[in-house]
Amino acid sequence: MNKFERQDSADQTTLPDDLAHELSHITTEVIEISDAPSLAPRAPLTPDEVRTILMSLLLTMFLAALDQTIVATALPTIGRQFNDVSNLSWVITAYLLASTAVAPVFGTLSDIYGRRVMITVSLTMFTVGSILCAVAPNMPVLILARGLQGLGGGGIMPVVQTVISDVVSPRERGQYQAYFSGVWMAAGLLGPVLGGVFAEHLHWSMIFWINVPLALGALALLLPKMGKIPVFHRKRKVDWLGGVLLMGSAVVVMLVLTWGGNRYLWLSPVILSMIGASVALAFAFVWHANNADEPFLPLSLMRGPIAPYAMTAGGCALGAITGLTVQLPLYYEVVYHLSASEAGLALIPIAAVSTCGAAIAGKTMSRAKHYKRVAVVGTSMAVVFGTVLTVTTLPLWGFLIVLALFALGLGTTFPVSVVSLQNSVARAQIGTVTGAMNFFRSLMSSFTVAAFTAILLMALGADISLAGEHRGSVNSIPVADMISAFRYVFGAATALLALGAVCMIAMEERPLAGPATPPAEMAE
Repeated sequence: MNKFERQDSADQTTLPDDLAHELSHITTEVIEISDAPSLAPRAPLTPDEVRTILMSLLLTMFLAALDQTIVATALPTIGRQFNDVSNLSWVITAYLLASTAVAPVFGTLSDIYGRRVMITVSLTMFTVGSILCAVAPNMPVLILARGLQGLGGGGIMPVVQTVISDVVSPRERGQYQAYFSGVWMAAGLLGPVLGGVFAEHLHWSMIFWINVPLALGALALLLPKMGKIPVFHRKRKVDWLGGVLLMGSAVVVMLVLTWGGNRYLWLSPVILSMIGASVALAFAFVWHANNADEPFLPLSLMRGPIAPYAMTAGGCALGAITGLTVQLPLYYEVVYHLSASEAGLALIPIAAVSTCGAAIAGKTMSRAKHYKRVAVVGTSMAVVFGTVLTVTTLPLWGFLIVLALFALGLGTTFPVSVVSLQNSVARAQIGTVTGAMNFFRSLMSSFTVAAFTAILLMALGADISLAGEHRGSVNSIPVADMISAFRYVFGAATALLALGAVCMIAMEERPLAGPATPPAEMAE
């Protein structure tokens, strides 16, 4: 046999079945050249560029966080100027409704159109909404402007967290999440103080004007560097119907949690019909997502050994700290006879120390192989100290110490849950899953505030209002009754952290990409 006969015989050799099966499934799809990945990798970001990007992201998130707290103390002044007190609550509600509903929308759109486009859109909407709020001639215009501002604020949160995932490796990401927890703490503490100062000594519109230079400064810092950030988004058709169904169900749920037990009785026809509408919209969204070719929020991302546990743990932790922050001033004023300003200062332990817990968890994630353990230990510790709050009555100094230890353990949940969730999906889906996480956390926070209020109402058998003009009826409640009622609240918060601990234990721990220890120049 000559060499040509041997070659012909070799060409006719049959491929192994497994190799033939694999080759038969190779895609032959032709993509547009504009959608093709770059042949040359982008130049890596320098430490100074990373620092600049992160500083601008911190400022951007501070804007969104500040506007959730700065308005509250100025509401009485706004109501007097517009001679409209009955609709004041909508100034807060409009922002919360809009920001909650659009969180998953902006997260998904950042995976389709890119981070630069969506952060620009969200900051622009936020700035325009702030200007319209400042110049609003009456209450209806102010409420509509707050809704527009909420649309931008709701987009800021998921897009900023997604940009972090593009810039920083998963192993290093936890410590930066702790910095953002610090921003939330600062905004929570400074917001009411600034709002009161502006309303009393300047003009209430300053609480909105201050956003304009800060937003422009954030854009000026961020946009020049955004061109060097790695690109992971993928252009595809937008499932607008799925997005509308998701936003519709969220808005109705938020209205139920806002109005239930307050404007309407929980078993009133209005609330029951709204609950039915939210359930119907949710089922319609699920059906559509299961049948659409490219759904707005793929439900497959919500399944698996990580996503449901990380989302539930993070939602429980944020819900517990939000619910307690809202209700604790009432406890301080009645039980410990603190003034309103002193009660505000007494909230510092739960806000500041939870940030310390997040920082500890973030540092641990950058070094430890089994990074999940810090959150398991932290949530378990929170359960122990939450139980102490539930079953004992302590002097003020002892209460603050135990509350601080409870918050320390609670704070470890945030970086571990966020980074684990982002680490579990493909790069092109990080924005989508981050938006879904923010959406679920916002709903959980609203639910716990409503639930803790309902618990107090049932335990006290009285109509409690946290508004200043109704403080007299609150102060008339016996101290023993308030202590007894808050034991149920502390018990509910402890149960949420127990559920978070179980979820952390059950969550799969996948290796994090990135260096075992951060480079020296990044750790500065």
